[in-house]
Amino acid sequence: MRKIAAGLFTSLDGVVESPEKWTGPYFNDQVGQAVGTLMASNDALLLGRTTYEGFAAAFGGQSGGMADQMNSTQKFVVSSTLTSADWQSSTLISGDVVAEISQLKQQPGRNIGMSGSATLVGWLLRHGLLDQLDLLVFPLVVGSGKRLFSEPGGQVPLTLTGSETFSTGVVHLSYEPAS
Repeated sequence: MRKIAAGLFTSLDGVVESPEKWTGPYFNDQVGQAVGTLMASNDALLLGRTTYEGFAAAFGGQSGGMADQMNSTQKFVVSSTLTSADWQSSTLISGDVVAEISQLKQQPGRNIGMSGSATLVGWLLRHGLLDQLDLLVFPLVVGSGKRLFSEPGGQVPLTLTGSETFSTGVVHLSYEPAS
């Protein structure tokens, strides 16, 4: 069975919005290697609408390097407002999202990765569909912006499965749902 594995950049105060504005001084080869390792275990992406639209605008129609990888990777986008997912190799998930994602996890393949899509990450975790949560915690307080788990909901216990600290003060924390 495939796992859904989310990897997110977060500040100490839980902000996940616009990491390109605040991760720069702390992003080094160690952090890049950790991100690369997380991405290498995936053969598909699961995205919420906002992240999907941002990635499609950034990579769609581009070529070379990361654009080639993003364009060719199978993408599944969860949205109740989109009527189509036109970016190359994209499939729209709507309707009974729990059933569709459960079925997707049963298909052959490697992990289904997530980058960004914090609202969807929280929703999947609360519905028992997220198998791994990797947080790269950057050593700063951003002060404002969308926070991870800003949506209301009950407690979801997690088990720490790994941790690593990088020379810039970034901490990589890996979690799975508690048994």
